[in-house]
Amino acid sequence: MKKLWILGFCALFVCDALQAADPSKNCPQEPNRPRMASAQLNPAKGCGAYGYVTFTEAEGGTLIVADVENLEPGKHGFVIHEYGDCSAPDGSSTGGHYNPTVARHGGPDHLCRHIGDLGNIVADEFGHAHYERLDKVVSLTNCYSIIGKSICVHANADDYNTQPTGNVGGRVAFGVIE
Repeated sequence: MKKLWILGFCALFVCDALQAADPSKNCPQEPNRPRMASAQLNPAKGCGAYGYVTFTEAEGGTLIVADVENLEPGKHGFVIHEYGDCSAPDGSSTGGHYNPTVARHGGPDHLCRHIGDLGNIVADEFGHAHYERLDKVVSLTNCYSIIGKSICVHANADDYNTQPTGNVGGRVAFGVIE
């Protein structure tokens, strides 16, 4: 009987250690949460960019699709921010990059990245940008859900390196993820 008790205790200890090593184990799916979310992007003061972003749960991750208009041609940082507060005209009320796991800033395919690090959205010579990505980190249903956060398009390209923001510059468009 004593051996069974010791064996059971060891099994629980190993299970706890495995959950600590993988934070998603501590973050179960919530079945009553939405399977799709969206954000209307409105221009920051002095900017004319606007657009729409959808987030849809799909097999293997969350499908993120965005279309943004009236951007300067080129790359622009595309980031989920920590607050769904879009009251400041410059978007500063959205806070910093969404990073509940306290990771280093990185690109969307880096092993170490903020949950909010989506890389760059690229505008063509007419100012239109389309973004489409199946992201394995972004979630609508677990304890790291992006629902109620904000999404921002930035003035500069994300360099994936500079800490803590990738040198993305100010916000040119932003909206709440609902």
